Amino acid sequence: MLSTQLFASPVDVEKQSIRIAMLQEPPSLDSTRTTDLVSLFVLGHINEGLIRYGRRGKLVPGVAENWEVFPDRIEFALRADARWEDGSPVTAHDFVFAWRLVVDPAHASQFAAIMHPLKNALAIADGKMSPTELGVRAESDRKLIVELERPCGYCLGMMPHAAFFPVKEAFHRQAGAAYAAQADQLLSNGPFKLTEWVHEASLKFTKNTEYWNAEATHLNEIHAAYITGDNRTRLNLFLDNQIALARLGAETVKEAVDKGQRVRTFLSGGISYIWFNHREGLPTTNRSLRKAIQSVFDADEYVNQVIAIPGYRPTRTLLPSYFDGMEKSFTEEFPPPEINHDPEYARAMLVEAKAQMGEIPRLRLLTVTSTTGVKAAEYVQGKLKQSLGLELLVDQQSFKQYLTKARAGEFDLVLSSWYPDYDDFLTYADLLGSHNPNNRGRYFNDEYDRWLKILTESMDKPTRLKAMAEMQRIVVEEAPVLPNAETGSAYLVHPKLRGVQRRVLGQDPDYTTARVIP
Repeated sequence: MLSTQLFASPVDVEKQSIRIAMLQEPPSLDSTRTTDLVSLFVLGHINEGLIRYGRRGKLVPGVAENWEVFPDRIEFALRADARWEDGSPVTAHDFVFAWRLVVDPAHASQFAAIMHPLKNALAIADGKMSPTELGVRAESDRKLIVELERPCGYCLGMMPHAAFFPVKEAFHRQAGAAYAAQADQLLSNGPFKLTEWVHEASLKFTKNTEYWNAEATHLNEIHAAYITGDNRTRLNLFLDNQIALARLGAETVKEAVDKGQRVRTFLSGGISYIWFNHREGLPTTNRSLRKAIQSVFDADEYVNQVIAIPGYRPTRTLLPSYFDGMEKSFTEEFPPPEINHDPEYARAMLVEAKAQMGEIPRLRLLTVTSTTGVKAAEYVQGKLKQSLGLELLVDQQSFKQYLTKARAGEFDLVLSSWYPDYDDFLTYADLLGSHNPNNRGRYFNDEYDRWLKILTESMDKPTRLKAMAEMQRIVVEEAPVLPNAETGSAYLVHPKLRGVQRRVLGQDPDYTTARVIP
């Protein structure tokens, strides 16, 4: 929803305040349950875990002032001046309470799988043990012991993720079912606190003076005065001096340049793809049909002519190009198998699919109602009709309803994207693991799971690279999903707003160290 109220300048040097626009209403600000980038953007500003991201994406101390890593455990020492916004201390018990919620099957956290490296987490997920048996304990208020199921070379890198944020038990229990539903039903321990939340309209963040590192936070207020997924609306708001930063779409980049604006670009680290639904009885469980669709889909055309946002790159793998191999990038050392784009092959796969399942019914493509989402859906719809004669119904939904339907499996195909939760191959590879609630298509493959287990448990880099290459091969050969692009972002920023961090990992944009200059 877009407010029609007009304001003065979107930056105020005396008040150190800025005004921005958000793309969607945050679907859930419960850190133990949320999965979407919009909510994670908010939570990354108002809460903090044991470790956080500093400049250039480096891991730096957060609530934990130091830590020690052992093969079977990590020991965190919490800082004495870590405080909740109500002035009470953040303790090791707050982490124990929150993490037990995440792994509790009854809590239905979509990110429960991120805890699986912790001792007993998988057994808890399978209902074989109680959440109280999770390998995390408060040895004292300021010492947290995290026991590992096995040696884990990437576990420190997971700690900045919202699933590992603390939650104050007394506050959570008092709020009950209303927890995180309103601004006053949240308790912050990060640089900002959420002081206003008008649903579907606006949010306001205010500097948290109880934050242990408050001196490093220059902004006193961030006012998300607009919520709009429309690219042209955001550009017009920026040109009208109503917001301090505007994310652009394909149709607005040229317009911004033509108006003399300095367009900045940023490789955002995400992978865009199409999920196929593998639930029993659906046509997309048929491999031949998926291979026919894979064959006619042109990632280069899709990225360059349909998405057309600077920074986007076509891809046929679930891994972004920044991951390292032994000497060069992973994708250079282990290029994914080529896709057969021969029209004759595509038609043969379609004939095979019809022989196996009869006439193919009209398929449902789920997408979010946004300019880019609509354009992408129309491209897929036209491509399948023109090349294969397949009918496709486009189901456009609000972001919140889109997430609900995607999780419930109410689609045949769904346009989706994934951004890294931590700096390791596993954050992408785990998407297709049979145990993962974020496996929206419910794809199960024993061979994939075996290689995923090796990737998860091995500390040997060549072994892990081999495992990732085999999973990449399966993705191309079996087409459980259809990767199509590495995501990028083009944006405008007010010349007086400095210090905004754009990063692949963590909340993006990050205004934690931003400031307004004269």
